[in-house]
Amino acid sequence: MRKLRKKYKNSRSPWSAEELEKNKEILRIYGLKKKKEILIAMEVLRNFRRRARNLITTKDEEKKKMLIDKVVGLGLLKKGGDLDDILALSINNILDRRLQTVVFRKGFAKTVKHARQLIVHGYIVINDERLSFPAYLIPVSEEAKIEVIEIVKKKKPAEKPKKKAKPTEKSKEEKPAEKPKEEKVEEKPAKEESK
Repeated sequence: MRKLRKKYKNSRSPWSAEELEKNKEILRIYGLKKKKEILIAMEVLRNFRRRARNLITTKDEEKKKMLIDKVVGLGLLKKGGDLDDILALSINNILDRRLQTVVFRKGFAKTVKHARQLIVHGYIVINDERLSFPAYLIPVSEEAKIEVIEIVKKKKPAEKPKKKAKPTEKSKEEKPAEKPKEEKVEEKPAKEESK
């Protein structure tokens, strides 16, 4: 059984007003549920940057090509990018490649939160496989294969309402005309005033 690890690091200054406002705006724009999702995206970005810094110092061409191909494959960079371009990436670049954001931008959902609901409920399919993870980073190769499916629910047969017989002329004549009810008004005895 594999050991589950924390996928993010907490911020150094979680209660600074600037950071709280910035995170609040990111949560609103990208339709994220928790601040934890921002921290996970920051960790992904941090890993790419760390690898790029190490490759700048070691100058290993094979690993450099692998990293650039990976980042280009995720759609974070255009072809012909360099390690300096990886260092210039921001958190918005990572959040733009999430499945939730891509589904919204393609017009499958009315809002970003609606896109999240479609994904979680299993209405989004990539390569005929359902994905229920809004944080999935979409490779460029899979972006064109996103589809929305409609699940048809079986309807229970509805009970037919009983038809009431239409009154005929004979039945109208048979029923005596009802007299309007007279309301009885009872007078309440007035309370005697005590002296």
